[in-house]
Amino acid sequence: MAKKSSNKIWWILGGVVVLLGGGLGIAKQQGMIGKEPSTEVEFTKVKKVDIIERVSASGKIQPEVEVKLSPDVSGEIVGLYVTEGDSVRAGQLLLKIKPDNYESLLARAEAQVNSAKASVEQAKSGQSQSESRLLKAKIDYDRNKKLHDDKVISDADFDQFNSQYLVAKQDVESAKANVLAAEFNVKSSEAALKEARTNLTKTTIYAPQSGTISKLNVELGERVVGTSQMAGTELLRIANLNKMEVRVNVNENDITRVSMNDTVIIDVDSYSSTGRKFKGLVYEIASSANGSSGSSAAAAISTDAVTEFEVKIRILRSSYSDLIVGKRSYPLKPGMTASVEIVTNRKLGVLSVPLASVTTRDPSMKDMGEPKEGEEDNKQEPEKVIKKDKIKEVVFVKDKNNKAKLVEVKTGISDFENIEILSGLKDGEEIISGPYITVSKKLKEGELVEKKKVEEKKK
Repeated sequence: MAKKSSNKIWWILGGVVVLLGGGLGIAKQQGMIGKEPSTEVEFTKVKKVDIIERVSASGKIQPEVEVKLSPDVSGEIVGLYVTEGDSVRAGQLLLKIKPDNYESLLARAEAQVNSAKASVEQAKSGQSQSESRLLKAKIDYDRNKKLHDDKVISDADFDQFNSQYLVAKQDVESAKANVLAAEFNVKSSEAALKEARTNLTKTTIYAPQSGTISKLNVELGERVVGTSQMAGTELLRIANLNKMEVRVNVNENDITRVSMNDTVIIDVDSYSSTGRKFKGLVYEIASSANGSSGSSAAAAISTDAVTEFEVKIRILRSSYSDLIVGKRSYPLKPGMTASVEIVTNRKLGVLSVPLASVTTRDPSMKDMGEPKEGEEDNKQEPEKVIKKDKIKEVVFVKDKNNKAKLVEVKTGISDFENIEILSGLKDGEEIISGPYITVSKKLKEGELVEKKKVEEKKK
């Protein structure tokens, strides 16, 4: 019995060994074991497409021309003849400030002018009297000088006549100076009169140009502050709503690609729900960055701030002419938010690949992937430190052995999806296009790759 039991065990062990051997053989044949691990990637082909390079920005819609009116004189508004949204023409009366104080100042200035003119006449009369006294003193001096020469009168008597003559001459000079001073007072008074008259006219404010009252900040009876040295109370704004623009800030990295007369696609938030787009043209590009200053302190403070340049885009009236109904209909209002895409370059039918498929590597280094488990990624030998001038733009292609191969490329313009290939690839060539993290960080040259399996959606 013992012998039969032992034979049975050996038969069972042999069967297990045969089954294991067969299973290993099948697994090896199917590539389940003994096969080099591969990375799942996405493939695409190099093809020719149209590429439109754009710079995106956002900003506000404003009139191209908008005038802010502030008073030069202070006072109470006693007449307001327009409302917000009214159309006005150049020279039209807009509002009036209470003129009483300025009328009083004008009357006082006129009185001062008249008084100064009277002083001039009085000074001239005094000059005439002084000249008459000088003439008499000259006659007395000449007559007594002859008598003195003939020893008829004493020296003392002659000295008296001589003194009177000299005093008369000084009186004439003084009278002339008084006349000149009085004339200067007249000019000063006339200047004050002119200023008073000008201030009185400034109490009535007229439209400097034709347009629309885009903003009205005051009410009838409100007091306003006016000064000629600095900006006073802002009364209202007059804008030409027939010519609108978008003012956007463009980052310094993109501003070099923006040029005058570039075409712009404008998306106004108020019309986003309708899918309506507007067209525009770049007509002004700032030469200095926003907030730039000659002060070194201000420059130091703004070192870490984002550097942007203002770009003005004229909205083509033809792109929204169908929205204009009537003479006073303005579909685009000041202050509306808009997003723009500035078309900086356009190329049709150029060789291109997906943007995510182009990455950077140092071709001289074979292993550019992430460090393996257990390796320190923060230690590099000095000779292996990558220099910026060695970094090249590359694309991974699949060779005949299904392995990733680095191909250096030269790129051109790009849009949000594709980038132009100037050299390095051919039309129809198959490249590795994803996933993004795999292509940009993990994939290494010579690594085995296979097509990523598409997961079926659960029903």
